[in-house]
Amino acid sequence: MNVVLAIAQFVVNEILSQPAYLIGIITAVGLIALRKPAGQVAGSAIKATLGFLLIGAGAGLVVESLKPLGTMIQGALGAHGVIPTNEAIVAIAQDEYGAQVTWLMILGFGISLVLARFTPLRYVFLTGHHMLFMATLLTMVLAVAGLSTPVVVVAGGILLGIVMVSLPALAQSWTRRVTGGDEVAIGHFGTAGYIAAGATGQLVGKRSRSTEEMDLPEGLRFLRDSMVATALSMVLLYLVLALAYLARAGQDTAFKAFETGATNVGNYLMKAVGQGLAFGIAVAVILFGVRTILAELVPAFQGIAEKVVPGAIPALDAPIVFPYAQNAVLLGFISSFVGGLVSLGLLSWIFNPLFGWALVLPGLVPHFFTGGAAGVYGNATGGRRGAVCGAFVNGCLITFLPAILLKVLGPFGEENTTFGDADFGWFGTAIGTAAKLGGWGAVVASLAIGLVILLIAIVVQTKVVATGWDPGAARDRALGITRSEAVTEAVARTNAMEFPKIPVPSGAPTPPPPLD
Repeated sequence: MNVVLAIAQFVVNEILSQPAYLIGIITAVGLIALRKPAGQVAGSAIKATLGFLLIGAGAGLVVESLKPLGTMIQGALGAHGVIPTNEAIVAIAQDEYGAQVTWLMILGFGISLVLARFTPLRYVFLTGHHMLFMATLLTMVLAVAGLSTPVVVVAGGILLGIVMVSLPALAQSWTRRVTGGDEVAIGHFGTAGYIAAGATGQLVGKRSRSTEEMDLPEGLRFLRDSMVATALSMVLLYLVLALAYLARAGQDTAFKAFETGATNVGNYLMKAVGQGLAFGIAVAVILFGVRTILAELVPAFQGIAEKVVPGAIPALDAPIVFPYAQNAVLLGFISSFVGGLVSLGLLSWIFNPLFGWALVLPGLVPHFFTGGAAGVYGNATGGRRGAVCGAFVNGCLITFLPAILLKVLGPFGEENTTFGDADFGWFGTAIGTAAKLGGWGAVVASLAIGLVILLIAIVVQTKVVATGWDPGAARDRALGITRSEAVTEAVARTNAMEFPKIPVPSGAPTPPPPLD
């Protein structure tokens, strides 16, 4: 049994939870199913793996470049509280529940493939680290309620499989608005924030132009380059916060914000400039990684679709939407962070005194990735106003939801961290509340919640997504843009990324015609 467990843990920890390897394997399987030559299979699998490693490298650069900024913000504001960090809380839980998480994740991934094969929800969730995060959360909330290990694994595996196929479906109409087609879906547990951002864009941005349509004077045309605009914006933000932190904390403390310290004020400010430029490089690396992975993975999914899951759509990590509206990513990041600050103020002023909710500090990493993606979704339905307001709503969600989630984590609620993204908050709270019933009542209530989510997703897929509903149609009409023109614009951005179209597999339903 120990050998079997060791093998299972190896598969989960070293392969399934490593999205780069998982994507490479999936790409190879798809091309093998298409009977491609061995050389092409190996080359494409390696390129797909490298693409995800590029995304990971860019994400690591983002984290490193944001560390000093987070120190400056907390120092300038004098705020203290819980900082949501998925990796941190998962690491803490692994010490106690590592084996349960392993079996739950394997079972959940298998169930998700079965559901993708035999329901209308043809989504294959490929964001390995988020599978691990959700598997850990489900293990925690079910185990701390006193359920036995077999029950935790089986019930949690079913719930994990359900959310892995359901949430991409719930967001697919909004994702299609971003990408112009059904080649990819969003496979990231910040989905509630993205849907909220898209809905907010619908409400506030009926006549707002896209963030990508910048009408600039000749002398400012260089800002059309998103990498330049991102780097310059972050440099300015860094300098403002560096000066504010210096004024509040003094030189001795402020200089320590950087890992290697600073020797004088000039050196301190130039280090801030360097970190802002490094952020621009990090975003560029992420975008290049996205282009690389899509160029290899999407064609390979034709093989998956024909042999395993007819009509399969890969559900991928949040940065997959970044190239479609690169200016919206920066606007979304900043707006989401502002939403986090406003929500922190409300927690401190109202909800902490009345309900004992923890103070959740805005972590820059979740606000960048989920806020950036929310900005893209908000822009797709509501232009610039949609990007700003939609990402602001996302920032509020990823502040309030973690505060509520802490109430159902038992002893883990006393840790100085928790899960950060929106879906962990609402889904974990719902399952954790049901689990408090104890015994079979907890199991029945938890599975009932999962069944309701699955049924809603099937209805949305068949009645909304499959019929071609477009959440941005009203904005297009207000701006005098036909749906075909909007799709053409998205396709142009897609082609600029060297993103090949996936052929429709034999036997798959014909997609509905574009809506004018």
